[in-house]
Amino acid sequence: MAVEQPNYRVEKVYGSFEVRVYESTIVAETVVTGAFGDGTNEGFRRLAGYIFGANDGGRKIAMTAPVGAEPARGTKIAMTAPVGSEKAPDGWVVTFTMPSSLTMKTLPAPDDERVRLRELPPRRVAAVRFSGTWGAERFETIATKLASDAKEAGLVPAEGPPVFARYDPPWTPWFLRRNEVLITLDEHPLSSGKRRTGVRRDA
Repeated sequence: MAVEQPNYRVEKVYGSFEVRVYESTIVAETVVTGAFGDGTNEGFRRLAGYIFGANDGGRKIAMTAPVGAEPARGTKIAMTAPVGSEKAPDGWVVTFTMPSSLTMKTLPAPDDERVRLRELPPRRVAAVRFSGTWGAERFETIATKLASDAKEAGLVPAEGPPVFARYDPPWTPWFLRRNEVLITLDEHPLSSGKRRTGVRRDA
């Protein structure tokens, strides 16, 4: 089974992380409150409802990866990446990336007013990949190290929280899970780099 992922190219690989340049993407996102586990699970359910037919026309939309989360940081929504999550005093922004074949005009409107669609511009990020569990404490420890490593490499993290991206369903064995932390960078992307197709094949 092929699962679509956002397209990006690798600009440069550093010792512990890589710099990627992502194309513009559209996400469905929702803001949730509570701790990382319960809060992001609620966000996942809302967004899953949208892609499984809780939308204008009852359309089903293909599932993509990853699921992203980032801390809300006192704003209604401040998402900057795939399906992911961020943590903050107000809770988390949880996102699903929409299939690249769909646009803001062709995507159906969500039935749930807590879900909204947003187009993200092309962006340059520092990314680190790891396997294992999804706890908020582990994500934050890795994000802190990534920000430090990026600064040591002469890169400038942009304003805003890191994005915690999860690529696999909960039933995937912990040692096989693909997780990432993404930090948006300020500098303009370079012209060199290797393009990744953004499609994975599950065994």
